[in-house]
Amino acid sequence: MVQSMLHFIEKSPTCFHVVKNCAERLEQEGYVPLCGREILPGGKYYITQNGSALIAFRIPESAADGFTIAASHSDSPCFRVRDHAELAGSYVRLSCERYGGMINASWVDRPLGIAGRVMVLTKDGIEQRLVDFGKDTVLIPNVAIHMNRSMNEGLSYDPKTDLVPLYGLSDAKGSFRRELAALAGCEEDAVLASDLFVYNGQRGTVWGADSAFVSAPRLDDLACVYTSLEAFLQAEAGSIPVLAVFDNEEIGSETKQGAGSVLLMDILKDVCRYLGMDYSRSLAHSFMLSCDNGHGLHPNHPELADRTEAPVLGGGVIVKHSPRYATDALSCAVFTEVCRRALVPIQHYSNRPDQAGGATLGNIAATRTPVLTADIGMAQLAMHSAFETAACADVPSMIRAVKAVYEMRLTVQGDAIGIG
Repeated sequence: MVQSMLHFIEKSPTCFHVVKNCAERLEQEGYVPLCGREILPGGKYYITQNGSALIAFRIPESAADGFTIAASHSDSPCFRVRDHAELAGSYVRLSCERYGGMINASWVDRPLGIAGRVMVLTKDGIEQRLVDFGKDTVLIPNVAIHMNRSMNEGLSYDPKTDLVPLYGLSDAKGSFRRELAALAGCEEDAVLASDLFVYNGQRGTVWGADSAFVSAPRLDDLACVYTSLEAFLQAEAGSIPVLAVFDNEEIGSETKQGAGSVLLMDILKDVCRYLGMDYSRSLAHSFMLSCDNGHGLHPNHPELADRTEAPVLGGGVIVKHSPRYATDALSCAVFTEVCRRALVPIQHYSNRPDQAGGATLGNIAATRTPVLTADIGMAQLAMHSAFETAACADVPSMIRAVKAVYEMRLTVQGDAIGIG
């Protein structure tokens, strides 16, 4: 299971590749693009947005009261390559900007790849093509300690100077765009625009005593994309199961392909219209999991964690609590009871009271689609590093937890909620 997750991550260097790989996996299981098709009982459908977000769902043969949704995100902190990338100078360097809240130092002095999508002009119009230069394409070099003797006393990286990827020697000038066109299978003048990202192509690995740990790039949040997808495909539906993979969580989700868009809301409304369901009543019987990894107790800095709600790697699925998360007492109670019945270990996370902590897509998605929502995930170390760490044992626990939620059926009677 863990090796399968690492393979999925390795094949998914950018949000566009994530969605492509999810779509291929869904099609293997009989899902078809929605594309104006009539939504029918027994049908399996998916739809993509911008090539970087995806919604999948299936309709049970029997009537259903609501939706069960597992939402995660396809993007991770990285560097975005600008369209006119090559910079003048003695070497060929590429102009980039930071995407999301990254740990700058983790990206330095390691081979990095470039991948993304290219918009190509063809005789039939503008076509999107995915490209990957390979995992050993650029590198961001540190300054030698001989030239900065205070480096080990704490270094602040200037993005416009210190975090510029090196691509080639002087004789490689003009080659980046030519290589981009070659990868896209077109002439250079047919390349109209691109969305390219620098990624860490280091292969994920299982390590430590008893092979307890798993480390890889983009565990936040591709570990949750993978586990949610597997749970979605394995579950026997209790209501209408929905898989949502949004983009742009790392920059606030307020895009047409983000959790702040109308994408999920419009899909759920379409399903209700085709099946003759009341939309408001359906939402009242629905439940959403916002799946995004959380901070595990750091082995060297336990003082940074809350005293009582500091999850450990390998301790089970975490339920995240904060005014910035969507979890409330009711959603926590439902999720806790479902996991108790499924024998899935859970633990709880809260920020230390004097620290603000991060946010995720749960509250943002729920403003458009107001359903009962719990924020969950796996505990990990070094979040937003180029190489992150989690526990192998938490991967199957996460799949079992999401699967159990997909298989439940909520019944609302006044102020009471039943879990079937």
